[in-house]
Amino acid sequence: MGVTVDVRQVYKYPFEQVVASFLRKYPNPMDKNVICVKTVEEKRDVSTGIIYRKRIAICQNVVPEILRKVSILKVPSIQLEEESWLNPQERNMAIRSHCLTWTQYASMKEESVFRESMENPNWTEFIQRGRISITGAGFLNCILETFASAFLRQGAQKGIRIMEMLLKEQCGAPSAE
Repeated sequence: MGVTVDVRQVYKYPFEQVVASFLRKYPNPMDKNVICVKTVEEKRDVSTGIIYRKRIAICQNVVPEILRKVSILKVPSIQLEEESWLNPQERNMAIRSHCLTWTQYASMKEESVFRESMENPNWTEFIQRGRISITGAGFLNCILETFASAFLRQGAQKGIRIMEMLLKEQCGAPSAE
């Protein structure tokens, strides 16, 4: 089965400021679930100018205690891998991330894009689609997918709030025009 969560947000800040804030977003006191984020690879394609990054995030296990009675869910932390392709010339950044933990039982993938807004070149549009599907957990599949869907939605909204706060702190008031 699986669940999908779609998010769209327009940040009233220029693309370069939004991307810089995104890359510094974690760890952050507003989201204690993200323990650390480490860049494991970074390279620039000299012909296109595209910057490729691979980062690994270590997050606290947020599965409710009651569900952690199942031995496969009883892990202290979860690892996520994020790959991004930043094209400064075209002012867009594509991001793909997926969970490295529980891969034999669950698939968690997110695809995101930051790009110059069509409404205003001084604003940045953010579009994200997250998908989670659980297999191999029997009757728990549906319960875990329901929890995961709510967690994805809440996480996306929290991420947007953190970005807005960081942008305001680092860049001042949003651009009105």
